[in-house]
Amino acid sequence: MIPRYLLSFNTDKLPALECDVLVAGSGVAGLSAALQLSRFCRVLLVTKSELQVSTTRHAQGGIAAVIDEHDSRESHIQDTLDAGAGLCDPEATAVLVDEGPDRVMELLEHYHAGFDMTDGKLDLAMEGGHSHRRVVHARGDATGSEVEEALGNALVRDSNVEVMEYIFVVDLLLEDGSFKGALALDTRRKTLMVIWAQAVVLATGGMGEVYLVTTNPTICTGDGIAMAFRAGARVSDVEFVQFHPTALHIPEEPKFLISEAIRGDGAVLVDFEGDRIMEGVHPLADLAPRDIVVARMVEVMKEQQRNHLYLDVRRIGAARLKERYPQIYEHCMQAGIDITRHRIPVSPAAHYMSGGVVTDLWGKTDIPGVLACGEVACTGVHGANRLASNSLLEGLVFARRIASSLEGSLEPGAPLWRPAISYSEKWAGPSIREDLLKGNLRELMLDSVGMVRCAKGLREALEFQRGNEDVLMTEYFDLPGMELKDMFTVAHLIATAALFRQESRGCHRRRDFPDADDWNWRNHIDMTLEDGEVKVKKRPQLAWSSSLSTQHI
Repeated sequence: MIPRYLLSFNTDKLPALECDVLVAGSGVAGLSAALQLSRFCRVLLVTKSELQVSTTRHAQGGIAAVIDEHDSRESHIQDTLDAGAGLCDPEATAVLVDEGPDRVMELLEHYHAGFDMTDGKLDLAMEGGHSHRRVVHARGDATGSEVEEALGNALVRDSNVEVMEYIFVVDLLLEDGSFKGALALDTRRKTLMVIWAQAVVLATGGMGEVYLVTTNPTICTGDGIAMAFRAGARVSDVEFVQFHPTALHIPEEPKFLISEAIRGDGAVLVDFEGDRIMEGVHPLADLAPRDIVVARMVEVMKEQQRNHLYLDVRRIGAARLKERYPQIYEHCMQAGIDITRHRIPVSPAAHYMSGGVVTDLWGKTDIPGVLACGEVACTGVHGANRLASNSLLEGLVFARRIASSLEGSLEPGAPLWRPAISYSEKWAGPSIREDLLKGNLRELMLDSVGMVRCAKGLREALEFQRGNEDVLMTEYFDLPGMELKDMFTVAHLIATAALFRQESRGCHRRRDFPDADDWNWRNHIDMTLEDGEVKVKKRPQLAWSSSLSTQHI
């Protein structure tokens, strides 16, 4: 049983704020959306931590875009489709690729992002799954940080955007099926409020914290997916949780990412004996799509009874390593690993949600007034497995499209209807320690709903979740408790979809169904909430037409 709201409230008794558009999240998607929207309306951007804390900041590799004259849109589209294993939406993929270069140039020329240059031109890197060098990067391996800083600097100068930190969006408030406002918690003052707006943009990021081993910061608890699902939005493709092949294998949380770009420069994955593991596995060898690399790593680790492998970067050369990958070099040195002399211990870690809240090509969900972009959204561009460095690009492209779709339909400054909404259903709930239950959930998800799955383990995960479902009806008035309920909801959706998909495709690998099955499973798995229960439905994926084109905006 999944309740409609996380806690009891009465909007008539709560302090209120107003804005034209509420933006939840401060990664590349949220920052971009707020800046684009501020051209014509008042924006309130809220983030549950500090403005600079997001997965964007941790993005090392870069932004994939067709910029080089020897590259082509057809190539980038095909690479994305290949990585997505037959489930990428063709129209969304074309939008992403066609509009991506303009968004990159906007970052460079309008927001003054300091991308790395060579001889006056953007320096382009190669990453896994790409057939050309097309990945724009900054400060070597600090692209996410540079992009976030450039957008953040513009945001603080924008008088049409108000920023509120440490505000957790609890739930979406609807009337007659349309968005009217959001319930929010000021986590420092521990006060509840309601934010009335004409529309909301969910840019809350991913759900890596659902897994015991992840590259995501601890704020990534799937809140946007959970709240949209509770409000009635469709959620799709959440079984496709991408594990990054090369997280630094040392005891730290979150796991430090070793950028895929370093393999584009010549680094190779090896076992304990120093033998390469990707030769003969895929034509691109170490630069194969992530799902293929992870599957091979899991196979080798199981065969050799090891919990990690190694990334040999020494062939790149000390000078190049220090110049191109300064963050990786310094972090490894702090862990006692001189990567110019020694191999890097690596293992897969939960990294990215390829699915999420279903949107159209303009970021609109099934709920009027609720839009989504970034990792929280399922735009269709990632299919069953995200192509490297398409994520920052997706946030930029669809944030711009959201602003374009709202411009002209909003009435900036118009009086807002404030419906009286209340909720008071709750149980006494179990006496639990939130940290212990959270730890058990994360460990179970890694073991049973991780990189390789089977029906027995998935059923055990669902049984554990059902056995602790009372936590969903327990009323918490603190952030850890609410995050735990969101994590339980998202974990249940992932396990449900993973059990339902009886094949191996992209990020989703089943021991009991090891082959892809296009005849029965070239479908998306959509889930909705009906009377507190999860309803599952297949949705066929249309084929790609090479003549498909889009109009730039």
